[in-house]
Amino acid sequence: MPLPSASTMLTIGPAHYLLASAVLFVIGLIGIMTRRNVIMILLCIEIMFNAANLAFITYARAWHDLGGQITVFFIIIVAAAEVTVGLAIAVLLSRQLKTLNADEIHLLKW
Repeated sequence: MPLPSASTMLTIGPAHYLLASAVLFVIGLIGIMTRRNVIMILLCIEIMFNAANLAFITYARAWHDLGGQITVFFIIIVAAAEVTVGLAIAVLLSRQLKTLNADEIHLLKW
């Protein structure tokens, strides 16, 4: 049986990457809306950040522009800061309240 030639093989284009980005974003959004654990909510936010990063990189590659890659670099910096602050808040809440359930946390409300 002969191997398929390069002309008959499926190529992965920008539409495939954008579809993967949309799927990741929806998974993160559903996770934020359904999960009650603070750590899981932070992880879902990270999934959404990575979905946005994938879309930026896809458009930067399609348009031959480095602006999207530079934007992704800054998004990664913001995501690292968000994780640091978020985990610090989660640790303090778990020590004080003995729970990480978002429905039981009322300290940050007026």
